[in-house]
Amino acid sequence: MTPADCEGFFATLDELVADDYILLDYYLECSGDPREAVAHFCAEQSTAQWRRVGSDEDLRPRFGARAVELEVLERDRPGFSYGIEPEVTAGVSACRVRIAHPHRNFGPRIPNLLSAVCGEGTFFSPGAPVVKLLDIHFPAAYLAQFPGPKFGVQGLREQLQAYDRPIFFGVIKPNIGLPPEAFSELGYQGWLGGLDIAKDDEMLADTDWCPLERRAELLGAARRRAEAETGTPKIYLANVTDEVENLIELHDRAVARGANALLVNAMPVGLSAVRMLREHTQVPLVAHFPFIAPFSRMERFGIHSRVFAKLQRLAGFDVVIMPGFGSRMFTSDDEVRANAAACLEPMGELLPSLPVPGGSDNALTLARVHEKLGTVDFGFVPGRGVFGHPHGPRGGAASIRQAWEAIARGVPLLDYAAEHVELRAAIDAFGTR
Repeated sequence: MTPADCEGFFATLDELVADDYILLDYYLECSGDPREAVAHFCAEQSTAQWRRVGSDEDLRPRFGARAVELEVLERDRPGFSYGIEPEVTAGVSACRVRIAHPHRNFGPRIPNLLSAVCGEGTFFSPGAPVVKLLDIHFPAAYLAQFPGPKFGVQGLREQLQAYDRPIFFGVIKPNIGLPPEAFSELGYQGWLGGLDIAKDDEMLADTDWCPLERRAELLGAARRRAEAETGTPKIYLANVTDEVENLIELHDRAVARGANALLVNAMPVGLSAVRMLREHTQVPLVAHFPFIAPFSRMERFGIHSRVFAKLQRLAGFDVVIMPGFGSRMFTSDDEVRANAAACLEPMGELLPSLPVPGGSDNALTLARVHEKLGTVDFGFVPGRGVFGHPHGPRGGAASIRQAWEAIARGVPLLDYAAEHVELRAAIDAFGTR
């Protein structure tokens, strides 16, 4: 690529019509001249060969991805961050680049969007083998073509009549192996103790030993009993993750029998399938995060998890469960906060999704999550913290609610536990943090 050719893949933002472009922030490591590597990078994910042989046309002004910012973070590195073939023949530079990509190239289609911004052209661009998509920013014109969440944070709160506090989930445990009868009793006890939502684990499918229909029938009946006894609305969150061709049928069977929200493992099923389900459903859709960590965990390669949070909101999820705080989930505090912000911050006219950072939580970790997020607009999702509590799931759920009461009243947890036996038992069982 000649220097003149390279310049055709660079622009300033004020030269472009903002609504015509998605902005993409990448980290990349390249060999040789960074500007040439970035020009190839833009070409490969958009026009590639931008004119026909024997023609003087130039497709770049309308269809070319353009670099609008380039910052060289480091020059003359000894090599790439990861073992990459072929061997380095020129100096390696580490860069941050912002690319304006015309969305006319792929339209309001998530599979085509992903093919463009993190597909072959991105991860197989000449001279830039180490790439991480750090963030994605959508213009209002593009977002207007997606309905987004059907309920969002406010709709979920209205369904539960739960305001000015977190939403309390519980992952029914043991998560695998129980028949529907035993499983439903655990959910019922959790609701009586104060859970808003009792949920299937993300690995619990429509199995012969715990069929979805029977599970939804029993959990639906248990939910209604718990609502009558507590005087508060409850949700049974049923996992319908399956082959795409089965989603609508499983949705209908679960909802007809008593499930009033549905869990879908977003990336294994596919975001396009989620858009289809969103158009069909009249209950909230909740995302879980299998298959995201392999893309996101490496610091300098792959796709940052906040990109997935935004894409799940774009696809129509009302709730996004994500890796939470603490060492168990291998996710930094900053990354958890970035993912939660991606669910809640303004994004065109799309409703906010409820962020649910999870992983080994219990009554003792609730204050930490609340403090780090700085909002009550989140879901709290213990598993063993409720269903492994010494007093059973009813006592475990009660300990969560008591922990929130202490936080809301500004009372130290240990002081509040002196008069609340379930919270005292949680502290004894799960530590003193």
